[in-house]
Amino acid sequence: MEQLEFFDIPSPCIRVCEVDEKGYCRGCMRNRDERFRWLEMAPAEKLHVIQLCKMRYRRKMAKKQTAGDKDKHSPDTPQRDLF
Repeated sequence: MEQLEFFDIPSPCIRVCEVDEKGYCRGCMRNRDERFRWLEMAPAEKLHVIQLCKMRYRRKMAKKQTAGDKDKHSPDTPQRDLF
């Protein structure tokens, strides 16, 4: 038994439940399937999803910096604490 199985991985949800143009939640950066299946996922799968969310968030912020846009979900939001 792995140590991961002893501890629950908390959801990355920050209660900003809006979907962007690519189908990702603007708050936690999970796709629809990842949000709906979260409670059924194994701990290792949850960690993988969190890593994917980190990559999506960083990619999104890098794109915004190059475009010079300001979004209401700037890096000063609770999302930054997640990553």
